[in-house]
Amino acid sequence: MHTTPTAAPAEPPPRTIALSGASNFRDLGGYAGHGGRPLKWRHLFRADHLAALTPADLARLGELGITRSADFRGVTERAAQAYALPGVATHTLEIEPILIQQALQAQGDRLTAAQAVRLMHATYRSFVTEHAPRFAQLFELLLDSDAPLVFHCTAGKDRTGFAAALILLALGVPRAVVMQDYLLTNTLYRPPSHWGDAATTPAGLQVLWRVQEDFLEAALHGVEVEYGGIAPYLERVLGVNAAAQQRLVRLYLQP
Repeated sequence: MHTTPTAAPAEPPPRTIALSGASNFRDLGGYAGHGGRPLKWRHLFRADHLAALTPADLARLGELGITRSADFRGVTERAAQAYALPGVATHTLEIEPILIQQALQAQGDRLTAAQAVRLMHATYRSFVTEHAPRFAQLFELLLDSDAPLVFHCTAGKDRTGFAAALILLALGVPRAVVMQDYLLTNTLYRPPSHWGDAATTPAGLQVLWRVQEDFLEAALHGVEVEYGGIAPYLERVLGVNAAAQQRLVRLYLQP
């Protein structure tokens, strides 16, 4: 009896996008969301800053079809590392890293690891409250169109990390998987050379260029305690009501 061989399932595309000018550039596709439906590949990307991309990198972005970027960096950061990408509309969602800037000015290399951890907890809690309007703007972009979008800050780890967590949780990705995506920064991100290396960088500064599970947990705990969870936070604070949450599912999860 002759049987037709079953085609092997297609390999998913790589999550990490190999670029010369950015180290923390990756796709959010493939994570299982509501009803087990995976996020569409090549629609949502998270990254570190895009000012050092090479011509080959720009060509790769063109191949990925990216037409929109959302930039969470503050004024000084954008001025120091400005970029303009051909065919890509850039949206400024400014979040100034004020707490970190103030701590570095006051403490500099004397910042201890414990002080840096407390600083990061406060920074993440501020994302939930005072910086919520910027994340609301991100969701407006997401709801406007499913055109491929990259969102980023300078290192692609804190502002970007919280944004990615919000998106994934809104789409029903389990919290443990969200945390795995968040912690990938520690594997991928290459700090700028002026930060030194693990052997020479003071302990407090080492904390600042990595991520820790408790950083993101500080923000998510605030979402739960103050607002009752991600769904009411989306609706009450970010303006993403139940209908908008369903639209996100239609736009970004596979059928």
